[in-house]
Amino acid sequence: MMRAAALLLFLGLLVPPASAEEFTTLKGHGGPIMALAIAPGGAVTSASFDNSLGLWSGRQADWLEGHDAAVTALTWGAGGALVSGGDDFAVRQWQPVKRLLGRHKGKVTSLAVSPDGGFVASGSWDGSIRLWPLIPAGREGELAYPGAGVNALGFSADGRHLYAATSKGVLWQYDLQKGGAPLPLVEHGFGINRLSVGDGWIAYGAVDGGTRVIDAETGAQIADFTLDRRPILALAWHAPTGQLAVGDGHGYIMMVDTGAWRITRDFRAMRHGPVWALAFSPDGQTIYAGGLDDVVYAWPVALLDELDAPDGSGQRSFLRDPATMSNGERQFMRKCSICHALTKGPSRRAGPTLFGVFGRKAGSLPGYGYSDTLKSAEFTWTDQTIDALFDEGPDHYIPGSKMPMQVIAQPSDRADLIAFLKSATQGDTK
Repeated sequence: MMRAAALLLFLGLLVPPASAEEFTTLKGHGGPIMALAIAPGGAVTSASFDNSLGLWSGRQADWLEGHDAAVTALTWGAGGALVSGGDDFAVRQWQPVKRLLGRHKGKVTSLAVSPDGGFVASGSWDGSIRLWPLIPAGREGELAYPGAGVNALGFSADGRHLYAATSKGVLWQYDLQKGGAPLPLVEHGFGINRLSVGDGWIAYGAVDGGTRVIDAETGAQIADFTLDRRPILALAWHAPTGQLAVGDGHGYIMMVDTGAWRITRDFRAMRHGPVWALAFSPDGQTIYAGGLDDVVYAWPVALLDELDAPDGSGQRSFLRDPATMSNGERQFMRKCSICHALTKGPSRRAGPTLFGVFGRKAGSLPGYGYSDTLKSAEFTWTDQTIDALFDEGPDHYIPGSKMPMQVIAQPSDRADLIAFLKSATQGDTK
């Protein structure tokens, strides 16, 4: 059975999908998949560490560019509103109009469009919850501070309540009609990463691996599906079929029947790395999953217990055994490879290619959208400047750049990384 399943998987990588009952992939992003959502017409929409959104038609994507850092949240709402948020603190609307709605003072982690489509709520690690109008009469403002960074948001079906989950493990209920201070429904004790609002219930997933379901009005526990895997990083609910999908840091997808409140399937969808994003197809027959790879995987729900996990034949960035790599290459894979390619020419990754980086003036590669800090930098990339970059960390060495915080503490590890980069990025630069 497993050999046949692996063959089916391999064939699914090579041929276009014939039905919802095949494993498929959507390839084209230049970095990990951070969020997924389904358009009203059924199109898969993906957000990536490469600063872009992909709006997929079959295997091809229209790329939506505008964020200056990783896109970490996206949602579709009534009326066809597509909204995204990112590490650049920005909340952007893409459809039916394209515009910047505004900015937080920290990373945007979550978005939820009101059921009537009038406004979108955004949550940030800065602890703010903002409301942005999507129509001329739509609601605007900021809700009471929830006491910590916001990780997840969700509306009740009638739009009266907005639920917010925080990094301190509190799940708050905001009454949008009465206003005032929110009501704490749950105090979990560990940060709550995701929530999904159903018919009178709320499911939430937490840092400690907790997956629990509570009454949306009282907070009373309905069910507990906690397994020995942590953290919970993704949730998706398909109302017509009553399926709840749960993704965790071990790369598993757990499927729950929300009618009977029982686990129906538990499947390792990622051989390496976590499940960061989940979304159901409109008919509920396919679950889309994203994570550390630059690929969106589409798993047929009916075959989850029969198919093997991805076999890694050229489809994954981190499947090579680290023991087969030099120390310098391991440092590159861990610290640099998500953002940077080593090959000549353009790439869809979040950072510029490192091909020919030695001797290149900082912020000077044509065609890449550098931060103002790097555009005005007056240094050249050399052994010494790359060593200083990872010794001090980008946030100290070039404050104001888009580079994420990365430090390599050991001088020998920095030296090995530099030696690897020299061998991998030099060549014919013409």
